[in-house]
Amino acid sequence: MSPEPRRRALITGIAGQDGSYLAEQLVDAGYAVHGIVRPTSSLANLAGVGDRLVLHEGDVGVPATIRRALEVSEPDEIYHLAAPTFVPDSWLAPAGTIEGIAVAGADLLAAVRELAPDAHVVLASSREIFGIPVSSPQDESTPCHPGTPYGVAKLAVHQLVGLLRDRQDLHLSSAILFNHESVRRPANFVTRKVTRAAAAISLGLEQELVLGDLDAVRDWSAATDIMAGMRLMAGQDEPGDFVLASGVGHSVGDLVRAAFAEVGLDPDVHLRVDDGLRRPPEPVAPVGDPARARELLGWSVTTSFEDLIGEMVRADLDRLS
Repeated sequence: MSPEPRRRALITGIAGQDGSYLAEQLVDAGYAVHGIVRPTSSLANLAGVGDRLVLHEGDVGVPATIRRALEVSEPDEIYHLAAPTFVPDSWLAPAGTIEGIAVAGADLLAAVRELAPDAHVVLASSREIFGIPVSSPQDESTPCHPGTPYGVAKLAVHQLVGLLRDRQDLHLSSAILFNHESVRRPANFVTRKVTRAAAAISLGLEQELVLGDLDAVRDWSAATDIMAGMRLMAGQDEPGDFVLASGVGHSVGDLVRAAFAEVGLDPDVHLRVDDGLRRPPEPVAPVGDPARARELLGWSVTTSFEDLIGEMVRADLDRLS
């Protein structure tokens, strides 16, 4: 009897934080994994599995890149992760944000419909589609009122997924991702700013950490857990949308305390609050409700907030040392 053929997956944005963890999980599960990378992308995140991947060079904003990757990979599963990720930057270039997220997502879905109609597709949406939510926690039925160009773009793709799923019988799912972090998180995110500062101060390389509002709340999870949730979504017989979040909110102050506790320092000695960095207060906390994912996927986070931040601090200590 011949062995079962390996399942095949295509990941856009495979070189980023999320894509690299997803690639590792799929390789470990025995998949043949293909990924799309930009010519200028660093492949450092893929160091552990790079020799077991098939990489396609190109820009997901160019339809020919997607079509070529689909034709070569013939995927059973498709994960669309490629997109701008730093939300504040969307105000600097709204048109580019719409093009990089909404237009690129629409082009991918059109190519899937033509070239891989039987594939199970999961697209990364965002809690930014809710904007300032009307209630907390937020679930799949929470009204969407995005408050950033990034959120507008993500909502456009999120809604297109629903339309095509309902009207054209495609296996399309939208993962509504809340904040998720790892040691691979770029330095311009507040989590890495805090964990790196704690490490640098403990080593005597810096003296203080400057932040704005310590009361702002986010729902932080480990990126590895979130990618495991997306894999479960792709494996379902029926497609659907799922909030992937821890369900627990932590303030920026909690983040600071967890990071400095890892190096045994009192954050109050080294923290300076700059009122100029404060943002308008958020009347409703952006915290996700993962009940549907827990019930239908059997998914939940496995890494605690404290363990996640501790791991990031230790990684920054290694880098700075």
